[in-house]
Amino acid sequence: MSTPIVAPAASPAGRPQAVLDQIAASRAFAILRASDAGRFPAVTRVLWDVGLRSVEFTLTSRGALDALREAAAELPDGTSIGAGTVLSTDDADAAVQAGAQYLVTPTFDPEVVRHAHDRHIPIIAGAMTPTEILGAWKAGATAVKVFPAGSLGGPAYLASVRGPLPGVPMIPTGGIEVDDAGGYLRAGAVAVGIGGPLLGDAATPDGDLGALRERAERLMASVRDVRQAG
Repeated sequence: MSTPIVAPAASPAGRPQAVLDQIAASRAFAILRASDAGRFPAVTRVLWDVGLRSVEFTLTSRGALDALREAAAELPDGTSIGAGTVLSTDDADAAVQAGAQYLVTPTFDPEVVRHAHDRHIPIIAGAMTPTEILGAWKAGATAVKVFPAGSLGGPAYLASVRGPLPGVPMIPTGGIEVDDAGGYLRAGAVAVGIGGPLLGDAATPDGDLGALRERAERLMASVRDVRQAG
């Protein structure tokens, strides 16, 4: 049985709405996944500098917890960093102890969602169908990750699901290109999670951080366009 954990006093963990507000303010977050997480802190610094204020480190990346500790130690005000591919309560505890301010799961696991909810840890639970989405929300998810959004019909699917479930904050991820973000936001997404199409090769030892910056700037420009359009 996992023991209760207490988040550091300076961390937004324990304040789910505050973290959701931070993610919603950015309207987008980066999903970092690679064979090795050693370059994640450097990638994160580029993204924060561009204005993308929320980043997810996937736990399937080797060394993700160490990279998370490094990045969390230099976290600027108004930003958030989370742990993705959280598959168990042990994963959840280890991630928060390493500095994660929110958790992201690829599927709806009631045990993991309740574990996080009971400890006031923000959690974005993965779901695909309307039944799963509502189930995750009722179980205590801070928001629901609609995954894999790109394979489900894109913004049109999200808009259709939001029709009967307007009160559930939804964050589509999976198969979303940088230039697709605006369509999902206009369809009612709280924010959009983008992985490989944004990251490119930036997480590899010789990856192009300049190209990452250009993609991130393009993403944030599309977010601004949605804001300005009201």
